[in-house]
Amino acid sequence: MARRILSFPNPVNEVAARVVACAVVLMCAATIGFREPWLLVPLCYGFWARVLTGPKLSPLGQLASRVVAPRIAAERPVAGPPKRFAQGMGTAFSTAAVILWFAAGEHAAALVVVSLLGVAAFLESALGFCLGCKIFGILMRIGVMPEAVCAECADITLRYRELGPS
Repeated sequence: MARRILSFPNPVNEVAARVVACAVVLMCAATIGFREPWLLVPLCYGFWARVLTGPKLSPLGQLASRVVAPRIAAERPVAGPPKRFAQGMGTAFSTAAVILWFAAGEHAAALVVVSLLGVAAFLESALGFCLGCKIFGILMRIGVMPEAVCAECADITLRYRELGPS
């Protein structure tokens, strides 16, 4: 049961991932623009939920994958491990922002971290450029990622390239 809940989809619908990224951009912008630190809590929760379970326990992930993405474009499957790594980076940044703001009282530093997170989410949302995925690819090339993960990514990518768009 726990293994089923604590799993990440592979492949991932890139359209849904970009919808989530758009919402992250909006939350980051609202946090910075309105100086509303409480927005860091759902932002951080969402990243933790998505990195641990994919969209299962993330209200934003559910909305993006079940409601918004199917209405705006056909599904575009991409390998899951790089997207999970990107969610992990978002988890680290959003958790750091929460700690900086609420525990350390370092509001300016927290806003810088949120700004960096917002820029990365904007790149994903608007341009389809997943910074976390690019870093994951570099880590694969230099041998930091286990070969099994590399093979899994290559298999998913190859399988969906052969099938073409649905």
